Parts: sequence; structure tokens; C-alpha cells
Amino acid sequence: MLYNSAQDWRNAPRKQVLFFGMSGLGKTYVSNVLRDAGDWFHYSIDYRIGTRYMGEYITDNAKAEAMKVPFLRDLLLSDSIYIGSNISFENLTPVSAYLGKPGNPDKAGLPIAEYRRRQEQFRLAEIHALLDTEYFIDRAQRLYQYPHFICDTGGSICEWVDPENPDDQILSELSKHSLMIWIKGDEAHTAELIRRFDKAPKPMSYQPEFLSRVWDEYLDLNRLNEDEVDPDTFIRWTYAQALAHRQPRYEAMARNWGITVTADQISQVHDADSFDDLIAETLEKRAE
Repeated sequence: MLYNSAQDWRNAPRKQVLFFGMSGLGKTYVSNVLRDAGDWFHYSIDYRIGTRYMGEYITDNAKAEAMKVPFLRDLLLSDSIYIGSNISFENLTPVSAYLGKPGNPDKAGLPIAEYRRRQEQFRLAEIHALLDTEYFIDRAQRLYQYPHFICDTGGSICEWVDPENPDDQILSELSKHSLMIWIKGDEAHTAELIRRFDKAPKPMSYQPEFLSRVWDEYLDLNRLNEDEVDPDTFIRWTYAQALAHRQPRYEAMARNWGITVTADQISQVHDADSFDDLIAETLEKRAE
């Protein structure tokens, strides 16, 4: 690991960390706390995906929808209006809206083939964004003189890596440049995530093999054709399974490549000093 002891961590002139885990457990919260401290650069993987690697897909999709409206079509064809996504750290809706949900087109569902195509676009985009981490570490220090760095990853990082493979390209690269920190939730956190998701289901990215399995199983269980699937019902049904699928993968990432802190511990971080203390204590316990 980049820091092998509490002393290494405390003495480091440049602290570089990467947070991973399910969305909703505190990755962005603690990233914002550190960024607000003034000397931490916050690199958001999801923001990078939406602006650098999927920006054209998102914009073209919005234009395609606008072209269906005669009034907007004429304005677009004459270059009289401009359509773009207003993505920000706080608003990543353009990315999730583009990913969409599979199922009945009358309920805004996508054909499964198109859904899989967009999932593959996202997979490649996220891998590229993750591998850009070293570039942004250098950029933050060289251009902006930030001594410390946060990589705030999306929940799907675990889908594209093999945490048991010591030569995994993505994890080898990330661990070389950052301390990888799993923010782990307990059963109560999981129940709350499921409750929140059930109330407002949002598009997710899935490992292709996992998606194929749950899609086929859902069709068989409910005796449905692809275009009869209610998109929200399907992703609600899938969400708890996705959590269970990801949990052991996160655990292996932390065991082999980093450290673990709990969501409750992260919620108690209120400034850079309390974060430093938490990481130092965690490294001490790992060494023991």
C-alpha cells in the first residue's frame, strides 16, 4: 500500500486516497469535507465519465429526442439553439438518464440490446476515468498546487476488476498512486439504501454476466417478453441482488488492496484532522 503504517500516513507530505463502496454511504460526503478544508483536490470519477467520456453520447441522445419535436428540430437544424448537459459534482443525472432502464418503451424503457450497448459504453468510460487518476494527481499538484488528493469513485468500480488477481491492471494502477479505502455499510445501512432506492429507483451499471443472469431470471419468473417489463419494477427487483453481488467484491478489494472504514466512522469525520486520525487508527489496527 502507499502508506504502510500510521506513521507513514501522518508524515506524508502528500496524502492520496481513493474511496470506494456503494453509493449513499459517504464517499462524496467525506470528499466534500476534505475539499472544503482547502488543500485537497477532489477528482470525481462520475463527473469525469459524464464530461470527458460520455458527454457526446449524452448530448446526442438529448438531441435525438429534441429532433422528434418539429419545432425543436427546425431550430436544431438551423443551429438556432444549443443542447448540452448541465452536469456537476452535485448533479450527475445526465449520466444516469442516458444509461436508462430496460423494458417497456411506453414506460420509457430501452430495448435490452440498446441498454446493453449503453452499459458497455459506461464500462469503458469508467475504466478510462479510473486510469486517469495518476494524470489528475499530477495535474492537481503541478497546476493547482494541491498537496492532497481524493479519488471519489462510483459504486460500480468493483464490477470491472478482479480483486483476487495481484496483477489486475486497474487495481495495480490505482493502489500505486492512492490509499484505497472501502466505506463499508452494515445491515441497517443496506436496508436504508434499499428503502431509498425503492422510493426513487435510479439507473445503475452492472457487470455484463450479472445483468444477463438477472434479466433472464426476471423474464422467466414473471413470464414476460422483453417489451412487457416495467423498467422501474425490474431495477427495484435487481437492486438488492446487486448489493449482495458487490459486497464480497468490495471486501476482497479492501482485503487485498487497501483498508476498511465503516460508514458510521465516516459520518463522524468533520474536518481534515479527524479524517487523518481515522485513517491513522485504521492503519494501526491493520498492522496489528
